Amino acid sequence: METFFFAIVALVAIVSGILVVKCRNPINSALSLILTFFCLATFYVMLDAPFMAAIQVIVYAGAIMVLIVFVIMLLNLRTDTGIRYTHAVAVGSIIGVLTLIEIVYFLNRSWLAESRGGMSKELIEHVGHTELIGMSMFTEFLLPFEITSLLLLVAIIGAVVLAKRKI
Repeated sequence: METFFFAIVALVAIVSGILVVKCRNPINSALSLILTFFCLATFYVMLDAPFMAAIQVIVYAGAIMVLIVFVIMLLNLRTDTGIRYTHAVAVGSIIGVLTLIEIVYFLNRSWLAESRGGMSKELIEHVGHTELIGMSMFTEFLLPFEITSLLLLVAIIGAVVLAKRKI
């Protein structure tokens, strides 16, 4: 039953990922990206990582997508895309599929697929996902966390400045 559910969610994720790229309207692309994020959250739940699923929905499907839709509306992007070159789409698709096959091949045959690090299953069950992630995020990874927040702030300010120039 789990395999069937996984296949259904994977199919929805793949179709919505393709729609992100293929939709001509940027708002439709953003909505497809939200569906993809919800599929990823479902995968996290299936992997027994409920905290990561909640963060996926709250941060990415919520806050980041509101920011993206806000910037799309603020910049007033046109839906006219001009002429599509079918040969460029075909070449890009072939390169994408070959890259995906290569990544799957190397991940299955390398040391990256093995579990490494100081976190064991027993430690995670004893302490809990949320506490371990919080300790790690606010001790080891505090600087990248703050840099990311500053980057998002700069992106918002840049979008407002670009939109004000056109008005």
